[in-house]
Amino acid sequence: MDAPPLLTVQDLRIQIDGRLLLTVPSLTILRGEVLAVLGPNGAGKSTLLQALACLRESTTGTLTFEEQRVDLRAPTLEFRRRLAVVFQEPLLFDTTVAENIASGLQLRGLAKALITEKVALWLDQLGINHLAHRQARTLSGGEAQRTSLARAFVLSPDLLLLDEPFSALDTPTREALLEIVHRVQQHTRVTTLFVTHDRLEALRLGNRVAVMDKGEIVQIGTAEEIFSQPVSETVANFVGIETILRGTVACQSDGFAEIGVAPEKRIAAASPLPLGTEVTLCLRPEEVTLLAPPAEGVLEQPSSARNQFLAGVTRIIPWGLAYKIHLDCGFPLVAFVTRPSLEVLNLRAGGTVLATFKATAVHVLPR
Repeated sequence: MDAPPLLTVQDLRIQIDGRLLLTVPSLTILRGEVLAVLGPNGAGKSTLLQALACLRESTTGTLTFEEQRVDLRAPTLEFRRRLAVVFQEPLLFDTTVAENIASGLQLRGLAKALITEKVALWLDQLGINHLAHRQARTLSGGEAQRTSLARAFVLSPDLLLLDEPFSALDTPTREALLEIVHRVQQHTRVTTLFVTHDRLEALRLGNRVAVMDKGEIVQIGTAEEIFSQPVSETVANFVGIETILRGTVACQSDGFAEIGVAPEKRIAAASPLPLGTEVTLCLRPEEVTLLAPPAEGVLEQPSSARNQFLAGVTRIIPWGLAYKIHLDCGFPLVAFVTRPSLEVLNLRAGGTVLATFKATAVHVLPR
């Protein structure tokens, strides 16, 4: 994104009883972007969000917000009022929905007529007009989270912090709220830090993605960079790369390498790494195309892809609207196919198929 930074963090560390919970040498959040912070449970995602919200004291660290230095140990009320936070569990007052949404505006001393106008707008934006006079304690989980989001958006924050706000919701409710947040963010361009352990949520909302592990940001970039060019096996595993193989560069020519991954099995990859380099190969399942095996005696190649392997089907797993196909090519390989492809290819466990993929689809990491 070609945008100026809204917030910059330097040397942020949180240490408790000698245990380092979080270490972030540098992080910049750009104005108007959604930065999705992705990682497994215990990676430090929520700790980072709480530190930026000044809800957890940092051991060290400096924060610059719109070119103004912020003391994380003693943040000003002015800075806090420029933030809004939505947590996994909605923290609502024991009042009506409308009164909950109005609470922050009342604390800011806005005129009653303006508060009424703003609350009505966000009741409508979140689709909860009919709940305006309902008591918060009577709401379902999805209704409560809509109220919590409306209470945050109504403040017109400079920075919105979302801490896994959809993780406790059922799938239809989560999908509906993801769409609402995406629409509202596109309209308001509110800068957002969105913490999640769900990679599909990160893809859906994030302009950029930061992957965390063991209290550190291990990779940050566009969703395309993160999901197709992970910097490590840890990141590759977490972002859904199903085929991760170890091998050695056995041949090198014009920027393409042949990498031995099993006895008499080589994979072609676009890589300039020299002979003998030990590598890790990453291949996403959607990059693999399955074809009917050629008939006996047919010499014509059924595909232009450099990599073509006759494979045995070991397992077929329904995967949403697709199927995940586990293959044995002399090395393990995973592919996705649609139901029509499953039927046309007559795929079944114990059957045979031709697996093909381009050399440029293989991401190579030196070990």
